[in-house]
Amino acid sequence: MSEEHPPSGPAHGAADEVRATEADADAWAKACAEDLEAEKARRRAEYGPPPGSAAEELRKLVDAVADKLAGLQSPLFGAVAQGGAQQLVNQVVRQAKAAVEPVVERNPEVFDHLAAAGSELLAAYRSAVEAQERRWTRGPDRTRGRGEEPGPGEHIDLD
Repeated sequence: MSEEHPPSGPAHGAADEVRATEADADAWAKACAEDLEAEKARRRAEYGPPPGSAAEELRKLVDAVADKLAGLQSPLFGAVAQGGAQQLVNQVVRQAKAAVEPVVERNPEVFDHLAAAGSELLAAYRSAVEAQERRWTRGPDRTRGRGEEPGPGEHIDLD
């Protein structure tokens, strides 16, 4: 019986090496995907589900406000006026949802852009406030009374 062995030349060795490299890359990609999925599951378990897009979050906010307003029982209204006030609240909530929903449906990416712009504005505001706080807490200006220029403020002599 003769067994046939594939010839082992330089051409066959290179093909085997390419297949091994592809298998290694595929195994690496699969392991990375599994690790990423496990990390996502761990974070969902620890922190809850991740926030959705800004449009989804706006819908959730409108729904939460609507539910809160619908459940409000005001002692300011009498028992007779309570039914009318509840109907008015429900009507306002329906109108607000009707106004918001088409805008969200047509332009969901706009809300993501607005959320990013809002974050940038908040960061700029925070930076400005911190700079002003540093100037306020730096202490009194030590150059006053020495004949030097006091700085941007104007010295007013009250005598």
